[in-house]
Amino acid sequence: MIRYMITLSILIPGLAGFVVAVILTYFLIPILKRMAGQNIREEGPQAHKAKAGTPSMGGMAIIAAIIVAYLCGRTYTGSGAMIVLCLLLFGAIGFLDDWLKVVKKQNEGLKAWQKFGLQFLVAIGIAVYVAVFSELGTDVYIPFAKRMVDFGGWYIPFIVFTILAMVNAVNLTDGLDGLASGVTAIVAFAMTLLAIHFTAAILDFSATMSMAGTTGACLGFLVWNRNPAKVFMGDTGSLALGGVITGAAIAMKMELLLPIMGLIYVLEVLSVCIQVSYFKATHGRRLFRMTPLHHHFELSGMSERKVVAMFWIATGIFCCVGMLAAW
Repeated sequence: MIRYMITLSILIPGLAGFVVAVILTYFLIPILKRMAGQNIREEGPQAHKAKAGTPSMGGMAIIAAIIVAYLCGRTYTGSGAMIVLCLLLFGAIGFLDDWLKVVKKQNEGLKAWQKFGLQFLVAIGIAVYVAVFSELGTDVYIPFAKRMVDFGGWYIPFIVFTILAMVNAVNLTDGLDGLASGVTAIVAFAMTLLAIHFTAAILDFSATMSMAGTTGACLGFLVWNRNPAKVFMGDTGSLALGGVITGAAIAMKMELLLPIMGLIYVLEVLSVCIQVSYFKATHGRRLFRMTPLHHHFELSGMSERKVVAMFWIATGIFCCVGMLAAW
C-alpha cells in the first residue's frame, strides 16, 4: 500500500518538473539569445559550426524545475538537503564557467585547476557530511551480491571519487542535441523506480521525489533541446545533473549502480582517457576519430539523431541491467 501511494505521489513532482522546465526554458531562450550565443569549440566536428549562436546556459531552467518539483514532493529531510546542495553547488560551478565563456567571452572559462578545485571542495564537503554528520552512514549497497558493505575509512575518498567522476562524465556527455538530457532522463527514471522499491521501508522519499523531478525536468528541457536544439544546457545544466543524480545515489546507498545504469557516461570518459593515452604512446596516432565517444560515431557517418537514439536505447538497456543487479 505504501509503495502504491509513493508511486502516485511521484506523479506530482514529475509533472511539476516537466511543466516548469518547458515554460521556464521557453521564456529563458530569448533572454539567453540577447546575452550571447553558444561558443562552439574549434576542435569539434565541422558540422557543429552551424550551431554557433544557439543560446546556452539553459541548465538554469533545469535546476529551477528540479527544485520546484522537489518542493512539490513535500519531503524535507537531511538526505533531501544533501541532494539539493549537490544540484545547486555543482550547478553554480557550471554557471560560473558558462558566464565567463558565453557572456564575458573568455574562451577558456574557468581554468582547469579552478574548476576541478571547486568541484573537489564541494565533493569532500558532501562526503564528510554524509560519513560523519548524517544518518546515512558509510555502508554501500553492492549490486549483484545484493548486500550492504561498510566502507569505513575508505568511504570518504570513495564518495569524493564517485562525485567527481560522475559529474564530469555527465558534463562530457553533453555534446549532441538531446543527448545528456535524454540519457539523464532515462537514468533518473530508473533511479526513481529503485527509490520507490528500496525507500518504502524507511519512509525517506527524498531520493524518490528528487529523481522524479529530475526525470520530468530533463524531459521538459528536451522539448527545446532535441535536434535541432533551440537551446543548450551548458555546464550549468550538465554539472548540476551530474550532481543531483550522484547525490540521490548516495542517499539511496546505490553509488555502485551509477556506473552500470550510467554506463554511457562512463564510456564517454573512458574514450577520452584511452584516446589521450593512445595518442601519447603512439606519438600522434588516434584510436577514435574524435572523442568523446559520441563524436566518433558522428564522424563515422551516423547522423546526430541516430547517435543520440542509439545512446538512449543503450542507456535503457544498461538501466534494466542495473535494476536487475539491485533487485
